[in-house]
Amino acid sequence: MSFRLDRTAFHAGTHAQAEVYHRQHQPATMAGRLRAAFCLNSVVFDFGPDNPPRPDRTAFGCWAHAHRQYG
Repeated sequence: MSFRLDRTAFHAGTHAQAEVYHRQHQPATMAGRLRAAFCLNSVVFDFGPDNPPRPDRTAFGCWAHAHRQYG
């Protein structure tokens, strides 16, 4: 199977051009960025925005450590 990268889709630019692009196309506030990330996660993990999945709490645990005497 042959695969060729389409090099016409992208172009190299300066840091100043990238800064201007991201300033115009990214959400301005942290809340806007979080909303965008939540929207992307809902698409990727296939859940509705009104019904997010519950976190899997089996991956985390809490254990009581015995007090040790150092000396």
